Amino acid sequence: MEFIRSHKVEILLGAVIILVYFVTRVTNILSLPIFTDEAIYVRWAQIAKQDAAWRFISLTDGKQPMLTWVTMVIMHFVKDPLMAGRLSSVVAGFGSLIGMFFLGFELFRKNKWIGILSGAVYAVFPFALVYDRMALQESLVCMFLIWGLYVSIIMTKQLKSYMPFVAGLIFGGGVLTKTTNFWNIYFFPFTLLLFNWEKNNRIKRLIRWVLFAAIASILAYGYYSVLRLSPYFGIIAEKNHTFYYPIREWLQHPLRFFIGNMHGMLNWLREYVGLIGLAVTAVSLFVLNKYWREKLLLLLWFSVPFVIFALIAKVLYPRYILYMTIFLIPLIALSLFGVLKQFNKKIIGISLIILFFATYLYVDRFIIFDFAHAPIATSDLNQYINSWPAGGGVTEMVAFFKKESANQKIYVASEGTFGSVPTLGVEIYLDNDKNIEKRGIYPLPQTIPQDLLEKAKTMPVFMVFEQTQTPPSGWPLKLIVKYQKGIGNIYMSIYQVLPKSP
Repeated sequence: MEFIRSHKVEILLGAVIILVYFVTRVTNILSLPIFTDEAIYVRWAQIAKQDAAWRFISLTDGKQPMLTWVTMVIMHFVKDPLMAGRLSSVVAGFGSLIGMFFLGFELFRKNKWIGILSGAVYAVFPFALVYDRMALQESLVCMFLIWGLYVSIIMTKQLKSYMPFVAGLIFGGGVLTKTTNFWNIYFFPFTLLLFNWEKNNRIKRLIRWVLFAAIASILAYGYYSVLRLSPYFGIIAEKNHTFYYPIREWLQHPLRFFIGNMHGMLNWLREYVGLIGLAVTAVSLFVLNKYWREKLLLLLWFSVPFVIFALIAKVLYPRYILYMTIFLIPLIALSLFGVLKQFNKKIIGISLIILFFATYLYVDRFIIFDFAHAPIATSDLNQYINSWPAGGGVTEMVAFFKKESANQKIYVASEGTFGSVPTLGVEIYLDNDKNIEKRGIYPLPQTIPQDLLEKAKTMPVFMVFEQTQTPPSGWPLKLIVKYQKGIGNIYMSIYQVLPKSP
């Protein structure tokens, strides 16, 4: 009770931050239609839940399985598959929020207010908000990276004998989530910025640090080696080369794509962090100079992967820089704390801090209630709501086919196979409906497949188009309905196949 009385303000603020986090993450969480990659991850989780032999199913596409495993567990308690997938990110984001508090607290020498501000900024950070509400890997990636840096700092400062095993566990969880989390191991040496370099037992302590770092890394690789049990393990390396240039290939054109990649990434940084957020981050470099090592560490965790990614990336999306950008949050918190200390009248400092949070809450309102018009990266708006990768119309499509199949058998063909939203939507929501036969078609032939015409003689046959806005002219089809994707001029459409040309 004494602890509660002496820390009642901090406890109250913490409760408010947690409440804000869950309200912003869960409110209207299903309003955003299922995105094509979400559909893939959710379907994998369904299959893994039903058949233990497929617990490593994500490796068939070169993806580590942690998200599949987490979603699979949540599916035991949550009936809606998409909700289960998105709740996995809500849980991971909450882990990031707690981790951000401890990171800010530990980095800046047990300053509880910087820790609280770090958690508060994360709770309303638009970039985090988008992905904590989607069934994608990014929230889990960020959680493991935040906690990875935190335990690395603790281990470097304290050199406790149990820390390598804790670090190894967190690093291992990270690398079982995504290849990106190997940064926890690669960037471990940066924490030497916080090492106690005083002469007393320096060499002995440094050797101890090297030993601990080696143990943590070996453990992480040991956990990662579990994936070798799957015959699909080798596909991970192949998939990575889809997104990054191998060193040998990169050396042939080391700077050819750097400027273009950097331009796009800086635009996304500006759109998600905001000009005010970037300005507040810059201010952190000039306040409380005693923390220069801590500032440099955070800047390295942000800037080094940012530059490397600009150099070697083949494929770029805004979500690929989220895990870098989150390490600006403690710097923003440091600036806000500096503002609070700068003014003798606390009301001025508090007012400025509230004004800063209001800029993020303004964006958050659109993300939660009007995503199609949200002032965020245009490429994300196109992917997630306004263009063909978005799942606009899936809910309506599922309801339509459920109604059609209530008293008869139907056949549903859809444009695309792996990664197609209509195909996966039918599999996710209608897989157990015995009255529905289904298959995906890709690429679309100029002549309608003969089996569709034959099926159409005995049962209703429907064709769902996603990318194709105008079906091939030779196909005997009757338009049933179109569903608009967001505010774009892109539609998901359902046609009925006629047994023979009219």
